[in-house]
Amino acid sequence: MRVLELKVPPPAIALATAALMWLASRYAPGLAFVFSAGDLLAGGLAAIGLIVAILGVVTFRRARTTLNPTKPEASSSLVSWGIYKITRNPMYLGLLLVLTAWAIFLSNWLTFLFLPVFVVYISRFQIVPEEQALTLLFAREFVAYQSRVRRWL
Repeated sequence: MRVLELKVPPPAIALATAALMWLASRYAPGLAFVFSAGDLLAGGLAAIGLIVAILGVVTFRRARTTLNPTKPEASSSLVSWGIYKITRNPMYLGLLLVLTAWAIFLSNWLTFLFLPVFVVYISRFQIVPEEQALTLLFAREFVAYQSRVRRWL
């Protein structure tokens, strides 16, 4: 399964997941639910997700390190400040929050099953290989960072 590691950009995975969630909600209308404040909650959660992801991007830009998720070995510095004091993966967390908002907006129980699938896929095929590359590049500094900051939250 190493052929999938670092090959597909995470935003593409998130977009594919969102499309599958939409299809699932259309083909399983019996699993729909009504949540009166759903749109408000979905909007707020999507906004938070976008802010978290954007903070991750902005922090990487300020650190002048690569944003390319398929080439972690090109990292020029270990970013451990800003939003990275709270989560090691704000961009992926942001995508997950937006997908959670999408599930709430779709109001179908089946769509929520895609969220842990997204987490497992991103963890296995994106985050773990990134962490391996960062460990090679930054050794003890990255290991110490891992002990201080959680992967997601």
